[in-house]
Amino acid sequence: MQTRLTLDRGERLIVAQTMQDVEPILERNKVLRSMPQKSDWGRHVATIPNVILVKWLNDEHARGRTDLRLFTREFDELVKRKLADPEWKYLRTDR
Repeated sequence: MQTRLTLDRGERLIVAQTMQDVEPILERNKVLRSMPQKSDWGRHVATIPNVILVKWLNDEHARGRTDLRLFTREFDELVKRKLADPEWKYLRTDR
């Protein structure tokens, strides 16, 4: 993952742009979905690229949830909701 910082002199802002090549992760998710999982214990549910985690966090901050932090119980609940949403089904490895 790479982050590029640029200065917007007109708005007097520092803009952070985060980039990641997610294709290998999504291809691996596709392969894992095609493989049967024999147990519910230790089941691999999803692989989520870091850039998407950052997007979800930024989206929540924009909605006013500025106290939300990565890898907290609250963020885990957000991830659970996102993975249940059909829009994000390509991140799942268990369906």
